[in-house]
Amino acid sequence: MTHARPHADTDADPTGPETVRSCPFRHDVALEPDPAMARLRTQAPITRIAMPYGQGDCWLVTRYADVRTVTSDRRFSRAALVGQDFPRTTPVPVVADGSINLMDPPVLNRVRRLVIGAFTIPAVEAVRPWVRTTVDGLLDAMADAVAERGRADLVSHLAHQIPLLTIYQLMEVPEEDRPRLRAWATAMTSMHPDGRAAAVGAEARLRAYFGALSLARRRRPGSDLISALATARIGDETLTEDELAVLTMLLVVTGHDTTAHAISNIVYTLLTHPDRLDELRARPGLLPQALEELLRFIPFRQGVGTPRVALEDVELGGVLIRAGDTVQVSYLTANRDGSVYDRPDGIDFERTESAPHMAFGYGSHHCLGSHLARMVLQVSVAALLHRFPGLRLATPAEEVRWNTGSLWRHPLELPLTW
Repeated sequence: MTHARPHADTDADPTGPETVRSCPFRHDVALEPDPAMARLRTQAPITRIAMPYGQGDCWLVTRYADVRTVTSDRRFSRAALVGQDFPRTTPVPVVADGSINLMDPPVLNRVRRLVIGAFTIPAVEAVRPWVRTTVDGLLDAMADAVAERGRADLVSHLAHQIPLLTIYQLMEVPEEDRPRLRAWATAMTSMHPDGRAAAVGAEARLRAYFGALSLARRRRPGSDLISALATARIGDETLTEDELAVLTMLLVVTGHDTTAHAISNIVYTLLTHPDRLDELRARPGLLPQALEELLRFIPFRQGVGTPRVALEDVELGGVLIRAGDTVQVSYLTANRDGSVYDRPDGIDFERTESAPHMAFGYGSHHCLGSHLARMVLQVSVAALLHRFPGLRLATPAEEVRWNTGSLWRHPLELPLTW
């Protein structure tokens, strides 16, 4: 039975890999990294943890090199999670059985090839002018709000709108259906124990909705992303109806939230690091690489995500992980690993390290929509900084309220003025 666990003392000094610690850990100040997880990376980089939901304990891996191994080595399986009440952060797993996120190669390779064939970079770039025009309209409304009230909320005016509008534009989701889809997606990512029933119901409704929509598009395809996925073919291979339903559902649940919160977090970080903001204003051509550095630097979620299961005994970093053990990785701590990045807790828009950040994951489950997220971030941040040269927080940074109820780390509101 799924249950909530009491929290252990994460302030205690790590004493070895078999010490069981609690997760989620603390997230103390805004977007500052969790201090307990930072200590673990150096003092107990592979350690056992107790998650708030699911059966049993699991391993937590926090160093960049070890995270890279777990996410790319076929001895660690996502498919082995199917049907299991695995340790996790939310009452109900965000990833559903049948999801691409719970597949292993070679099955995963087949699905990724089909998706990549439909969800191409040219297809994303084709919608860039639409995104630019839409962002300009949203910024017009922000400007009106500042003219009327002296401030405007970035979250409601831009960050929570443009990623979802973009996905709906690509999918051609009917406008009248969009509010309920957003409500269901929000319910699925809640970490609150009382949210279990709502999350279960939301997942079932989303799966049914996108199952019906993708089936209709397969029968009568158009020029939208769902039609492209429904008709994607390599030889005799196509996506199954269940794969289509879950894949399109996940694009709304995770594809929107990650980009929406990244916009808010990036703008907050720039406004609270004025030297970096001045550097970017002086050299706007730095924006693409600046965004990559900010994605590395910002802790974008609470705790950890979807784990893997060891298929055989594996020695990792001097620790023996037994066959059948569940293994969680922290992309957040990997992105701040001092053995990989010089001055990892600083922001450097001209980094020379070749190691890619892990904000979009790593290995076979690297985010398929990363090019869409990057495009929306580039357009949104560039337009905001260009349009409002005097952009600043309308309230002291310490008064900004932060989300604590779901997987994502982001401001609930980000009042701006100029």
